[in-house]
Amino acid sequence: MRLKMSENNYPLEDRDRDRLPPILTHSLDRGPKLPFSSYGSFISTLNHKRESGSHSLSTQLLLPAVRQVRELPPICPDVRQKQRISIDVLPPEVKARFASDPIIPIRTKTAKEFQEDIEKATISGDWKQVHDFYLTTFDSFLELNAAFKKEANAPYNTIEDSGINTKFVNAVYDALLHTNPQYTSTATYVIYAHLLRQIAALAEADHHFLMHWFKKLSQKRFKQLVERLQFFITTRLFPAKPEELPPMAKCSWWIPSATKVLSLLNAANSISSPPIIPFSDFYNLTLDHIDFMEDYQTWQAHGNSNRFTFCQFPFILSTVVKKAVIQRDSEQQMISMARQTLVDKVSRRQRVDMSLLFLNIKVRRLQLVSDSLDELSRKRADLKKKLKVTFVGEAGLDMGGLTKEWFLLLIRQIFHTDYGMFTYVKDSQCHWFSSWKCDNCSEFRLVGALMGLAVYNSITLDIRFPPCVYKKLLTPPIMPCDPDAPVGMATLTLDDLQQIMPDLAHGLGELLSYEGNVEEDFYTTFQVFQEELGIVKSYNLKPGGDKIPVTNQNRKEYVQLYIDFLLNKSIYRQFAAFYHGFHSVCASNALMLLRPEEVEILVCGSPNLDMSSLQRVAQYEGYSKTDPTVRAFWDVVLAFPLELQKRLLHFTTGSDRVPVGGMADLNFKISKIDVSTDWLPVSHTCFNQICLPPYKSKKELRQKLTIAISNAEGFGLE
Repeated sequence: MRLKMSENNYPLEDRDRDRLPPILTHSLDRGPKLPFSSYGSFISTLNHKRESGSHSLSTQLLLPAVRQVRELPPICPDVRQKQRISIDVLPPEVKARFASDPIIPIRTKTAKEFQEDIEKATISGDWKQVHDFYLTTFDSFLELNAAFKKEANAPYNTIEDSGINTKFVNAVYDALLHTNPQYTSTATYVIYAHLLRQIAALAEADHHFLMHWFKKLSQKRFKQLVERLQFFITTRLFPAKPEELPPMAKCSWWIPSATKVLSLLNAANSISSPPIIPFSDFYNLTLDHIDFMEDYQTWQAHGNSNRFTFCQFPFILSTVVKKAVIQRDSEQQMISMARQTLVDKVSRRQRVDMSLLFLNIKVRRLQLVSDSLDELSRKRADLKKKLKVTFVGEAGLDMGGLTKEWFLLLIRQIFHTDYGMFTYVKDSQCHWFSSWKCDNCSEFRLVGALMGLAVYNSITLDIRFPPCVYKKLLTPPIMPCDPDAPVGMATLTLDDLQQIMPDLAHGLGELLSYEGNVEEDFYTTFQVFQEELGIVKSYNLKPGGDKIPVTNQNRKEYVQLYIDFLLNKSIYRQFAAFYHGFHSVCASNALMLLRPEEVEILVCGSPNLDMSSLQRVAQYEGYSKTDPTVRAFWDVVLAFPLELQKRLLHFTTGSDRVPVGGMADLNFKISKIDVSTDWLPVSHTCFNQICLPPYKSKKELRQKLTIAISNAEGFGLE
């Protein structure tokens, strides 16, 4: 196992480590061609020539002979001088299918026009125009109409389940589109509940219609609908005046109906790009106070059957609830394993050691990675136990500080560019998997296990992965029983590539929108080249790809396959090991409840800082919150720009992000250090502690603190 990658190990230059290995396009035999810097510059040149009246364009004349420039895809000029290994077909275990584009009904009216038709029909009673539009566009008007057209003269508060009158059609639009305030009163909740029940009972095709209808609403109206449904659920769960509502036994269907309608809004939000509102706006924080473990266990027992649970609709559960479910589920698994171990010891009349209840890691500082890898490999059966870390030759009990220090030191070493496992992409400021580092995938398994242990032990890691990594970690969300089953092969898009390599994504986007002849102007085939340790390997994106030109007709397929190769296939072995390491710790059905963004928050914390909240929960040692130095500290920090606030948090805790539980979970401490005021502040990141000398003025404190946090890497950290 290599512990450090040096220039002697890799003939690649330093600058090559800062980006993914170069990918080459291979031309058909159409004569010589020169490299071009990017799709963007090439297209701009073509357009400029066409605008100047040069209709008979020669590709040879248009391609600028520029060297040492970045190309999309990158070109390696000396490809022909290096050893080439041709791989015509990729291994079957890394083949991924592409989902076909969803079929979306073609609209001939805008949302505003459709609403005007509804209003006219309401007044005139002539619904033919709406009927024809609905029938031809969605082919489901008859089913929806059947749900609403039955005549019933009963008042709204006594509507029977068997049917509703046509006035109720108006109530649907009135309540859901116009957001009529009358339905916010608990006195009319019976009406509103029946409305929600009818909508929840519609056919799937009609739900599809409503989902796309919701998508067209303004952000303000959309958010009003979400807030109204959330308030309805909260009020039914915890009514301020229970006597105003029917007994829960008689309206047990209220909350399921409201949650199902809310799921249509969530689906509309999910398919919108960008989302209409943040996904966190769908959280109902009231549910943090219910017995969510009972709800989870019911879901475990009955799945998505007719028995309602909130876990069937995980978008409504906050990240705090989901983290608690994962941890408690893992604890239950751990307790079961520990109990079995103790029973085995007792049955064999062996001495019972209470250390069996913990995952005990012993490492040497100078061999941190190798020792950690050996320990986690030998103790795979104990990964779900509470973690305790010991540094060999050092006295002291692990009360949480040593565990955090182990994580911090290990992550810093593994993600260092010289180590070679990950490359730092400067354009997107994130880490990505090195495709050439595949000789020892156990190290990638170690990183995955570290992430899982961090979630389980409530440690926030300073890791910068792009969002698609967390999509891949949930593909599938439950680790397959078959160890050879493909994992991490997510369906990714140009947007995912944009978050890693924005220049390349921009160039491919321009290829898709290029109005000229792609085949003649680009000379690109379905083959790419990748340089690995000085050897250039060719990969066909599909069988016979080196002989298939990219054309206007197949360029979309080319871009999809290209993205799949870069983000899935080229790093398959590394990511599969990483995936199995993470799931070896966090294996739980609770992972099915998580969005990729929520996995990222569990691992890395939230980027949303609130220094006022941190001030309210801060602890003090040697100071009190009324001391002049403390007051000056908070005056300075609250006036800092966001970037300096992040630096302060990183300086003190080792990460510039906030744990899932908020600032209160940081246990942030300000301590007094009796040294000269010429000293800069120091920090103990393992204990989230900053030590301040008793500075004489706010100006002096601001100056010394700014210097310290701006030069935090390798300075003043313990």
